[in-house]
Amino acid sequence: MSANATIRIGTSGFSYKEWLGGFYPDKLAGPKMLAHYAGKLPTVEINYTFRAMPRREILEKWAVQTPENFRFALKAPQRITHFAKLKGADDIVAHFADVASAMGEHLGPSLFQLPPSLKRDDALLRDFLALLKGKLRPAFEFRDKSWFDDAVLQILRDGGAALCIAESENISSPIEQTAPFVYLRLRNEEYDQAALAQWADRLTTIAARSEEIYVFFKHETSAPDRAFKLREMLKDAL
Repeated sequence: MSANATIRIGTSGFSYKEWLGGFYPDKLAGPKMLAHYAGKLPTVEINYTFRAMPRREILEKWAVQTPENFRFALKAPQRITHFAKLKGADDIVAHFADVASAMGEHLGPSLFQLPPSLKRDDALLRDFLALLKGKLRPAFEFRDKSWFDDAVLQILRDGGAALCIAESENISSPIEQTAPFVYLRLRNEEYDQAALAQWADRLTTIAARSEEIYVFFKHETSAPDRAFKLREMLKDAL
């Protein structure tokens, strides 16, 4: 494993009433959830930023509630990925990058989740990556299999972007590293001990050539427990 490699394992979102009495104490108030979460897990994927452009003051407030080594992965607004479909989004991207920068060192990668209807378009991806250059650390989740091609992976490498390694019941991406950091979304409904052990083995291999790895479990009630189990497996393996 690289001496600089850091593996951060968390969940997609943190503000869930269903977690009260389990991951959270029974009567923990909503505004206290983030600080509690950040005391147990080192990263979170924020989906709120997909639905609406985030406000700077909210991101600043979240940043100060978390430890120095905590990282937020922000999901890019749907105005960029689903409405504009990466075209003519210069102003929106610039605004998103500017607002996201309010998190300072707490800002991790940004997830650009493309709609299933958006099929492979090499020129579109190349132009969009040129637009992003230096603004954000992007990870791309492709949800049409036409994108899973060596030429697309090379475009990501050239642009310093990560392929989001995503696993779900609908589609699973190749396990390929295209950037110094790795972004992994585990979206299946169930992950038993054997499935987690398999991912621990894969991550052990990936960690040897990575600077950072981000892993996010789907927001099931059992998601934090899965994160803890995978972290323990990696402690034994690395």
